[in-house]
Amino acid sequence: MSKTYYRLLTIAGSDSGGGAGIQADLKTFSALGCYGMSVITALTAQNTKGVTGIHPVPAPFAEKQMEAVFSDIGADAVKIGMLYSAELIETVARQLIRYRIEKIILDPVMVAQSGDKLLQDDAVEALKKYLIPLAAVVTPNLPEAQVMTGLELHGSEEMQEAARVIARGKCRSVLIKGGHIENSDICTDILYLTDEDRFVALSSERIETRNNHGTGCTLSSAIAAFLAKGDNIENAVRKAKVYIHEAIRAGADYTLGHGHGPVHHFFQIQI
Repeated sequence: MSKTYYRLLTIAGSDSGGGAGIQADLKTFSALGCYGMSVITALTAQNTKGVTGIHPVPAPFAEKQMEAVFSDIGADAVKIGMLYSAELIETVARQLIRYRIEKIILDPVMVAQSGDKLLQDDAVEALKKYLIPLAAVVTPNLPEAQVMTGLELHGSEEMQEAARVIARGKCRSVLIKGGHIENSDICTDILYLTDEDRFVALSSERIETRNNHGTGCTLSSAIAAFLAKGDNIENAVRKAKVYIHEAIRAGADYTLGHGHGPVHHFFQIQI
């Protein structure tokens, strides 16, 4: 009897420096024992220091990529990252509905680690309207959650309020990442499980390192991997948190480039 893969699709932008975007997603899928596929939504000229150019992929061609994957191979879970435009967001949502994809992890990528803008202004409302209702997990960091809600977020109480506001979009859960709160040795993320109206605080030791490029992409991809393997949302997020924490810890020992380096996706393998 032939074996089958856990099939994961990432719909995101390409990072020419390899630390974030499609490249980080595929590394994470592989590290966690899954078969990765990609729909590229934009090409970026990017390295550890920043983004020097963005070339969006036309929405009809992104649609063709999705049709090619879904009509033949299928997907057990889909991770969504950089989408750039409202037109592309609508196109992606339409195909996810057409092919009845249920395990969708939405990482609302708006700004790169370097501060470079990765989402057009009119795309934020499209994200809320078309993709949040389809998502099993939405994973904004603090700046992204502030843009999505209009709230100022300084601690756990505000993060909980913001998670509830985002969840009004009918997603099944919201994970607000607290890494941007820098006045503590502990990083705390807040997971809100919509149907249960329940919060879960997930804390980990802060690791002092410049090698934090692609952490959000990696975390959301790890959640997708564990959901594909059959974990429920809370367990998938817990396991993904452990994975990204260890990837950051291992990556802190390396030097790559002159800016924000990547995490070590394959820390479990001696390289």
